[in-house]
Amino acid sequence: MNQEEVKTIKKTLIKLFQDGTSIEEKLQKTCEILQHSVAHYDWVGFYFANHHQKTLHLGPFAGLPTDHTEIPFGKGICGQVAESNQTFVVDDVAAQDNYISCNIHVKSEIVVPIFVNGTNIGQIDIDSNTLNAFTEEDREFLEWLAEKVGKFIK
Repeated sequence: MNQEEVKTIKKTLIKLFQDGTSIEEKLQKTCEILQHSVAHYDWVGFYFANHHQKTLHLGPFAGLPTDHTEIPFGKGICGQVAESNQTFVVDDVAAQDNYISCNIHVKSEIVVPIFVNGTNIGQIDIDSNTLNAFTEEDREFLEWLAEKVGKFIK
């Protein structure tokens, strides 16, 4: 992602976050915007935490359907982020022992936690069919997005 792409997408998302639609609609539209605007974002979705059950549950997403609608904390990249509270970038999913495959084409993944009042309530999960797809610009942009999402979910 270059700086112009980031600027354009941020403007679009800020406008979306200010409209009168429901949180669910905002999140769904966010997934669609990201998947269509960024060539290497092949699957974009949100998972939300159930801390009592220690599971993540699939929310809005754009891309191929997945069987992974519930993920235990600690399992896969998403489950690891639920426990670590840290962004996790995987350049090559084949090199990860604890990777849960959503589809055979995925080569890399980034997962960014979303916080509300200091609690990790979920995450943005992006899969790419390209090895080493995610740059520092992707990370910074997605961490910005996670912060914004956390603010309107409150």
